[in-house]
Amino acid sequence: MPAAEPAAPCLIVDLPDRDATRRLARRLAAAARPGDVITLAGALGAGKTTLTRDFIAARAGAAQEVPSPSFTLVQTYEIDGETIWHFDLYRLETPEEVVEIGFEDALDDGIVLVEWPDRLGWLEPPDHLAITLEQGARPCARVAHIRAGESWTARLADLADA
Repeated sequence: MPAAEPAAPCLIVDLPDRDATRRLARRLAAAARPGDVITLAGALGAGKTTLTRDFIAARAGAAQEVPSPSFTLVQTYEIDGETIWHFDLYRLETPEEVVEIGFEDALDDGIVLVEWPDRLGWLEPPDHLAITLEQGARPCARVAHIRAGESWTARLADLADA
């Protein structure tokens, strides 16, 4: 019987209010490097786009308009010579549709943020940071379940003090 692969390191971060979510996004932005893929899962209204907006604003160092790509499916942001790709796959159903909107090209450079990663299927990179957001105890509270791929393991602790 083959040995089971070790479970990916996990972290649970309580986000009691909007400011805590913003702090997590800033820590993510500081830890992210070109070539990283960060997936964001959770129910509608869980805060995926909000976390993405805060991440991009933190990378830009200023207020950056970040529309939800729900209708365009993908938005790109050029910040200090690097590209941030923001995919919202909610309206897609198959990995082949994800290929059609340039997902594989995005993996070649920059940082990739993916909402609704369950649509990736076989395209999901094995080495990525997976964040699942859930509703917390209060209306503005969230809980982030963070699972680190290999390249994120050493950086996971940087996210803990959100």
